Amino acid sequence: MGSIAPRVLILGGTSEARALAAGLAGHGVPVTSSLAGRVARPRLPEGDVRIGGFGGPDGLARWLADEGVAAVVDATHPFAERISVSAALATQRAGVPLLRLERPGWQAGPGDDWRWADTLDDAAALLPDLGTRVFLTSGRQGLAAFAHLDALWFLARCVDPPEPPLPRHLEVLLSRGPYRIEDETALLHRHRIDVLVTKDSGGSMTEAKLVAARRAGIPVVVVRRPPRPAAPHVPDVPSALRWVLDRVIT
Repeated sequence: MGSIAPRVLILGGTSEARALAAGLAGHGVPVTSSLAGRVARPRLPEGDVRIGGFGGPDGLARWLADEGVAAVVDATHPFAERISVSAALATQRAGVPLLRLERPGWQAGPGDDWRWADTLDDAAALLPDLGTRVFLTSGRQGLAAFAHLDALWFLARCVDPPEPPLPRHLEVLLSRGPYRIEDETALLHRHRIDVLVTKDSGGSMTEAKLVAARRAGIPVVVVRRPPRPAAPHVPDVPSALRWVLDRVIT
């Protein structure tokens, strides 16, 4: 192995980001992972960790220059819009290559009853015609979109406790994946769930709920991913690892 170029910044928080940090560390590449700080007890990756924002695109561009960063990988959650926009602008200004690592979205299969929505507000508008007992797995920060639906009962699963405004009839389940199909099936049955709401996060850690809903004949409202800035992108960690190593190891 030759000399190693300056460090890599991973915009993380996902399982793919942690796997990429571990892979780069295994090759001796200096890595800083940036976490948004929205989770109280995040799973920390290997290497250096930075928690909190950069101060917008200008602040991130300055940080990249100050730290001599050779490449940036945006491996944030598919719905983390703001940081992806900042990353695209900042890397362009700093002249640093950017890669988007994004797991593929979920695809409906035989037996699925999916209804697509562009936003959480659109998802909320669909619910009164679909069921009365709703399993919300769309994240604690989006619960306000459902707060006006007083006729419905909600089970919201979150990593950390949500803050108001919240639905009137709400039970909160604090939990973190991965989840098993049999456990998700039992949860749907125990709470008499008749409709599921999720974002199109993709990945295997939380996919079991979709299988459980299919088997139970429960409709699923799926919120589409927001558009992302144009950038090279790959669907998996090995591809991202090769991209980075091609740029930082000489």
